[in-house]
Amino acid sequence: MADIDIGTAVSGGGDGGGGRREPLIINNNRENKFTRCVSHAQDELHSFRKYLRWMCVDQSSPWTAVLSWSMFVVFTLVVPATSHFMLACSDCDSHHSRPYDSVVQLSLSSFAALSFLCLSRFISKYGLRRFLFFDKLWDESETVRRGYTNQLNRSLKILSYFVTPCFLAMSSYKIWWYASGASQIPFLGNVILSDTVACVMELFSWLYRTTVIFLVCVLFRLICHLQILRLQDFAQVFQMDSDVGSILSEHLRIRRHLRIISHRYRTFILLSLILVTGSQFYSLLITTKAYAELNIYRAGELALCSMTLLTALLILLRSASKITHKAQAVTCLAAKWHVCATIESFETVDGETPRLVDRTSGHGFHSTDVDTGGSDSEDYGDEEDDFDNNNLIPAYAYSTISFQKRQALVNYFENNRAGITVFGFTLDRSTLHTIFGIEMSLVLWLLGKTIGIS
Repeated sequence: MADIDIGTAVSGGGDGGGGRREPLIINNNRENKFTRCVSHAQDELHSFRKYLRWMCVDQSSPWTAVLSWSMFVVFTLVVPATSHFMLACSDCDSHHSRPYDSVVQLSLSSFAALSFLCLSRFISKYGLRRFLFFDKLWDESETVRRGYTNQLNRSLKILSYFVTPCFLAMSSYKIWWYASGASQIPFLGNVILSDTVACVMELFSWLYRTTVIFLVCVLFRLICHLQILRLQDFAQVFQMDSDVGSILSEHLRIRRHLRIISHRYRTFILLSLILVTGSQFYSLLITTKAYAELNIYRAGELALCSMTLLTALLILLRSASKITHKAQAVTCLAAKWHVCATIESFETVDGETPRLVDRTSGHGFHSTDVDTGGSDSEDYGDEEDDFDNNNLIPAYAYSTISFQKRQALVNYFENNRAGITVFGFTLDRSTLHTIFGIEMSLVLWLLGKTIGIS
């Protein structure tokens, strides 16, 4: 698939050196920006839309909508139900019986149905451009646009990284199961032809459901990455002589976008957490019974289904917690900016170089002598960025801003922390720790009821 290029054009300016950056979404009149929310055949999302059409989830026209819903009904409902009730093989040996097939089909189909319904609602209500926030990119910096372009091009590759291993593992299991003669129902008049058709339909059903599940999760990850790029670009305002009003205005815009994402995805995230939790607890209940016989042949499909659902849920929670962490790190960055400015104003004497005073020894030292942890930079890896670093803020970044304005801005950040929320609950790392603690308590309680762990 060809890469999607949504770059900017630069034309020479009259100031002799600078160039004028044209907006990503060509917009001769800002009054027409809302008309660009509607997708068309040859826009920047042409390649991405072709992939959606190929996956039969595109609903941009009545014909594709009918096809999309038909494929959904066939591969999410009809094929799993037919496979379970007609090919259960209750009288097979221990290697070919499928005692956990009902849990697998119900869990996977429920999550796929939730993903498909949410995706259909998003695209039909907002359109693909508005849903992916392309209508908001016209006033972003080139760094944000280029980063979002690269991430959009990588999204389908990331999707294949999750779907392909699951599909290959399931293909190996299904081909072995049918080739070893587990199914002997000649519904097409010939056993070999019947088994081939049944195997292909089951594999297509698995591929369709897992792809729809991971597609919605990867799109959420993509949208969150755009907000991270905006926050990283926003962090640069503390490195220059910016006005407090412009800083506040930009942060309010970012918070508004985060609220929009939270409002769109809150139901999907909550129902995904409930579905995956219920599925995993029921799986744990039936596999820890006294008479349960577990091996790779009987429980392999259940294990693969569990890994698929948990991976999808972790993509959602990790993306949400990462962007929340970045959004809340703005408070730390603003506080450091305020502290550096305050030290500058009190320690500068008669135009001398700013000095930081060591209170224990009484000796002062220049800000250039401060150990900012540069020698340990390799220990941080990629975790150190514009938000989390030990670098001091340069003096020119706050030279014209008064103490009262800086203090008011820091107070605002402390009392208005942004992030992804689910019905009022912020999805940060503390929330994830709480969820993990509750899940672990329920697991131990369930194991205590089944195998007697105390």
